Amino acid sequence: MFTGIIEAIGRVEALEDRGGDQRIRVDAGALDLSQVSLGDSIAVNGVCLTAVELTARGFAADVSRESLSLTTLGKLSAGARVNLEQALRLSTPLGGHLVSGHVDGVGTLLEVREDARSWRLQIHAPGELARYIAVKGSICIDGTSLTINKVKGAVFELNIVPHTLSATIIGEYRVGTQVNLEVDLIARYLERLLLGEQAAEHSGAGLTEEFLRRHGFA
Repeated sequence: MFTGIIEAIGRVEALEDRGGDQRIRVDAGALDLSQVSLGDSIAVNGVCLTAVELTARGFAADVSRESLSLTTLGKLSAGARVNLEQALRLSTPLGGHLVSGHVDGVGTLLEVREDARSWRLQIHAPGELARYIAVKGSICIDGTSLTINKVKGAVFELNIVPHTLSATIIGEYRVGTQVNLEVDLIARYLERLLLGEQAAEHSGAGLTEEFLRRHGFA
């Protein structure tokens, strides 16, 4: 588990093909690795990865074909800057929200505009994630915990303050940039709970108006 509060910006040193998947080597920058052991989790652009090698300056992790196909990690190249966060400890302040590091989909940046010292971003999410995105709810963008300001269909708007622009890779975003999205855990579990006893027979495609009407919720 993570908090969505980015601890450092790292840099991809190398991407090595390993029989269909990849090993990523990351220079961890200012990330404190003194308490990290082999097998510990580190979020890279919001994707939970397991450290399989540790060096004086960074770490290496294996990226499965699943992660390569469902996240933006497969589009990284050597030299790319990445958001980094170590796994949550019980003593860690929960400054963001509970983040699993399991990406739900990839969004696309539609608009960037300045608003005083902040940036306003509009991001288009995959249609199947739209039902989890609510005004003033939480969402994780490349591992960064953010608050949703506006929603219209599958498009949502964020306000990025100067600190976040400088402490994450968000300041490098341009129109067309693709980003990893993780929706709020509570929203996902709430949907499953609403299914009640019908959860075992449900396809996993999410709640629909027809399903709710059929089972007395609408």
